[in-house]
Amino acid sequence: MKQLIDILHNEELTLVVRSADGELHRFTQRGVKDLLALVTERPEMLHDAIIADKAVGKAAAACMAVGGVKQVHADVMSEPALELLEKHNVTASYSKLVDHIINRTGTDWCPMEKLSRDENNPVVIIEKIKAFFLSKSTN
Repeated sequence: MKQLIDILHNEELTLVVRSADGELHRFTQRGVKDLLALVTERPEMLHDAIIADKAVGKAAAACMAVGGVKQVHADVMSEPALELLEKHNVTASYSKLVDHIINRTGTDWCPMEKLSRDENNPVVIIEKIKAFFLSKSTN
């Protein structure tokens, strides 16, 4: 895990995934976009993977749970994300645990954290994330 965390920080990435076959995958998109793409398009990469992530809210945790991630470390993790991960047997650690993830401007909850706040089924959360991005792309 230390190697993944070092890569995350030294290469200024947002997400590092070590898939079950040991291959490292690096990602740079903000938010949950890379995890959503992985869980929907390349779920085999997440199955039994080890992940280092900058921030894990409940929506990201849902993608990890559905994808079958084995272990995750986040610089910042929300309490709802931690609860969801533990419920789905994902080993989780963090540098900082927060009540909720905030948006990029620091003025409100992260939209993904809001979207997933009242839902506990990770499959439903992923459907809500997809609908959110679909509505953004049609505007």
